[in-house]
Amino acid sequence: MPEIVSIADPAALRRATARHLVDDVLAWWLANGPDDRHGGVFTCWSNDGGRLLSRDKYTWSQGRWVWLMARLARAGRRGLVDIDPATCLGRARRTAVLLRNHALLPDGSTAWLLAQDGPPKPPAPGQELHASVFADLFTALGFAALAAESGEGEWGELAERLLANAAARIAAGTARTEPYPIRAGFRGFSLPMILVGVGAEVLDATGSAVAADTVLGAVREIKTAFLAGDDIAEMVSASTDDADTLLARHRTPGHVLEACWFLLQAGRSLRRGGIAAGSPLFDAGTLADVAVHAAALGWDEDQGGLFRYADRDGGAPRGRRTGDRYEDLVVDTWDTKLWWPHAEALYTLALLHLETGRRDLAAWHDRLADYTYRVFPAGPGGEWVQIRDRAGAPLDKTVALPVKDPFHIARALLLTIERLAEASPAERSSE
Repeated sequence: MPEIVSIADPAALRRATARHLVDDVLAWWLANGPDDRHGGVFTCWSNDGGRLLSRDKYTWSQGRWVWLMARLARAGRRGLVDIDPATCLGRARRTAVLLRNHALLPDGSTAWLLAQDGPPKPPAPGQELHASVFADLFTALGFAALAAESGEGEWGELAERLLANAAARIAAGTARTEPYPIRAGFRGFSLPMILVGVGAEVLDATGSAVAADTVLGAVREIKTAFLAGDDIAEMVSASTDDADTLLARHRTPGHVLEACWFLLQAGRSLRRGGIAAGSPLFDAGTLADVAVHAAALGWDEDQGGLFRYADRDGGAPRGRRTGDRYEDLVVDTWDTKLWWPHAEALYTLALLHLETGRRDLAAWHDRLADYTYRVFPAGPGGEWVQIRDRAGAPLDKTVALPVKDPFHIARALLLTIERLAEASPAERSSE
């Protein structure tokens, strides 16, 4: 089990986080994942990491791999983690070339799935190559990170083009959103959320006015359509007749916690670009309130950890059913304990505590860290067993894609290391 360290000792937490990232999470992925012949990473692993089930490559995961390798190259270059920057940057570039050469489709979208050596494949026989705007945006995310670290403008241009195309389809209501289609008449928080997260990274890499406008529009939508007090809805409907539905009532605490750091990062990106004046940005105090509400709503008082879904009033999701297949997923898996909400929440709570000095954020961080590091890691030299039941036992199930994705855990750990490295003595003594 990794060392569990309180946020009250940022220097020790940084060292422990770096050890776990390099010695366990990255050690497993770098030994098992990279396809250095064709570019990309193998992600179709069983939950325990013991079996490679397919050599196909989901573009959703490949774009994330580009981001991770490019950001690790930067961290290695800065001396934040003990890793070879040139090797990481080479892997980022080879994967980006794989995506550029094979995944980008004539209509400005991306294919959902690639064969090992690159040619796109339909998700299932007879289906179209493109299945989800999320694949487009994660590809853009990777290209933006590579542009920022390599200085190669081609990747920034491609990232901006993918972002603009995806944002236009989202605005027009024509974006496909597999693996979780959004019911007609509803709007999903996941769409403005991902536009904020990806748009901020494209803005940082390129200074793009298109990216800035995309971020501002998405932030405005979150504030006006999804936020009520300190609560953020997962889905909203323009019709008051839908207020009693399970779709309208259910919440996804992990999404909200992840979005909090997206929104804080977006504000920083816009300010760096001189675009923040008069814009509808979230301040750290508001985001801290939202994060604490989401953590409390999602926390399992009996077993510990964060529920996958919850009702807006707490507990199991409830409300009138509409026959949407997504409702079955919510009802059947609401009490599952998943890797990504816990990883993202740890970073968000640490970040917002360092920003505000609030003791409640520190307490939530340490409570969640104690649970997460007792339950999820697979052991020395291993990653995490990512999917657990309510009691914390491993589950052999698929979540979103049939993959073991090298993203949320490594990203959260890396971002935590970066932020702790920035912390000044004044910040460290804010308690």
